[in-house]
Amino acid sequence: MRTVMYPPFSDRPEPPADREAESLSQLSLITASHTRSKGYGIDVTDEPDFSPQSKAKLSQGLDENKFLLEHAMPVMETLHEQIANTHNMVLLTSSHGLVLHSLGDMDFLEKAMQVALVPGVDWSEQSKGTNAIGTALREEQAITVHGGQHFMNANKFLTCSCSPIVDPYGQVIGALDVTGDQRNFHQHTMALVRMSAQMIENHMFADIFPTAIRIHFHTRSEFLGTLMEGIVVFSPDGRFLSANRSAQFQLGMSFNALQVHTFSSLFGIPVSSLHELRGNALAKPQQLGLHNGMSVWCKVKIKPLNQWAGQALDAGLGSSLSNAAPAQSSSRTPAPRKLQLSTLRYLDTGDPLVTAVIHKLNMVRGRDIPIMILGETGTGKDLLAQAIHGDSERAGHPFISVNCASIPETLIESELFGYEEGAFTGARKKGASGKIQQAHGGTLFLDEIGDMPRHLQARLLRVLQDRKVSPLGSGKEVEVDVAVICATNKNLKEMIAQGEFREDLYYRLNGLVVRLPSLRQRTDFEVVTQKILKSFCDNGANIGISAEVMKLFRAHHWPGNFRQLHNLLRTAAVMVGGQGVIELMHLPDDFLEEQIQPAPPPSPQATVASAATPEHAPAPSEADGQRLQDVALIAMTRMLQQHKGNVSAAAKALGVSRNTVYRRKEQLPPDVWN
Repeated sequence: MRTVMYPPFSDRPEPPADREAESLSQLSLITASHTRSKGYGIDVTDEPDFSPQSKAKLSQGLDENKFLLEHAMPVMETLHEQIANTHNMVLLTSSHGLVLHSLGDMDFLEKAMQVALVPGVDWSEQSKGTNAIGTALREEQAITVHGGQHFMNANKFLTCSCSPIVDPYGQVIGALDVTGDQRNFHQHTMALVRMSAQMIENHMFADIFPTAIRIHFHTRSEFLGTLMEGIVVFSPDGRFLSANRSAQFQLGMSFNALQVHTFSSLFGIPVSSLHELRGNALAKPQQLGLHNGMSVWCKVKIKPLNQWAGQALDAGLGSSLSNAAPAQSSSRTPAPRKLQLSTLRYLDTGDPLVTAVIHKLNMVRGRDIPIMILGETGTGKDLLAQAIHGDSERAGHPFISVNCASIPETLIESELFGYEEGAFTGARKKGASGKIQQAHGGTLFLDEIGDMPRHLQARLLRVLQDRKVSPLGSGKEVEVDVAVICATNKNLKEMIAQGEFREDLYYRLNGLVVRLPSLRQRTDFEVVTQKILKSFCDNGANIGISAEVMKLFRAHHWPGNFRQLHNLLRTAAVMVGGQGVIELMHLPDDFLEEQIQPAPPPSPQATVASAATPEHAPAPSEADGQRLQDVALIAMTRMLQQHKGNVSAAAKALGVSRNTVYRRKEQLPPDVWN
């Protein structure tokens, strides 16, 4: 078989200063990983658990990662050719460190078996301590762990180079690793691993967006078609969908920062201008200007709607965008089964309650069973609903969300069912289709279903039973095919008993009921906090959280759950700036003042949620309230000492009012006022 040569990462050598900085960064990551390994209770002399997972769990892991395997295995074979006869193995793992597939030299297989570099073995940090796979996944960046840098003595004869693999949604989907005998370490191995991971990522773009416009671009036309090209994906109307790492670098923005942009804001022309170039018969690339003033060479790739029947349309900017418009049809044509990217498991960040919910949802995937999501406000019910849709066979069709609590009662009927021209005063000319009809072929998400007016509950029930909808003012019925997901923070059974919710509709909607835990119940609080905070960090910025603030966070009751945490972190990140650590002074006044007062009693909805899982929701004790007060008093004492008793300066540093400090005067040491 021929050897495929990978293109270089850049057209000039990496400066020595950059290599030295990267080396120092890697050592810092390894030091932090060793600290975590000790915290996991691992000892350097422990015998690692190299026993593979059960066949059922490995089979489940392979099934959940079909999309990754489909695109990674050909690249793994090419990478294996590149490193043949070097006493190394190529490994592919899940995002949790489970080995899914391996290729290796026969002369290294015996040693590999000793440390179980085989499918089914867990190489996460929690299991094996510091190692390239576990640490790369934990830090979400490429790393080499060489010999003695491994935490456990049993692994110190290895050298491992690993790069996370990021999917088209910007999430880590797995990792690619080359592991071998440390005596055969080669400094170019990491470059090969990184390029191979990037190749896998680029291949994914061709399959994941069925009706998208893909812009392939680079400042130098000879780099189009190589790993160096940027790929940015837009919907047919120009909304940003995704971008690979090279595109993010060239555009100077992170994936999260790009999400507020459109084709027009990035390339300086309306997406409709691409139609004007349709008559250009030249297949060669065209030049466009970026928002930052740079000029790039571009090619456009558009998939035809019938993506399963033929290859993607590949042309210059003369490609016809009309092929990307979805055809109108009165019935949904089931898409043939194809490996799809899993989105549900990105919500699985280690909490056992969430893991159990996702496991249940995976068991009914593809069965069109109605799903009811319970949970307090702000627990992420809408995100879970979108993930369920994204993992279903309906993923290429609309996901329509309706918040039954936010639409006025006078409008919700027309919003849901649509209306004909003249159906009521102010109705649009030619009428409008309702949300149910818009969801045809896809998923209808009814958020806050408990707030739906009772007279509309009967109409909704008929639609779900008959699969037909009749718009207001129309004598016709339109067939609809929708999967239904609903969510509520209310006790529907109690509402049924009080006559506020129809019992027959309830049992039509609750094919599978799952409950999302509140933020205060979750065991993965720190992981989630870091992920939220990372989403605010653009262009390599790095913001941390002080131990004092994290202690305060853990003790807080979080009545607004993730929505409250998200807003608080976003504000704090802005106050800190691009680099730094979030301290007490960066937190809002009202949040700090809450820590001084005892937590309010839980809402009725919170009581219902806690009753469902009492072992995970211990009631706050008197000692908990005392600890909250202690943290606030310690912070005030420190600031007053630092500012030599100047209350105004101390209050400003804490981010609270002067009155808040004065109210605690009797509880603070007298010497701080001097």
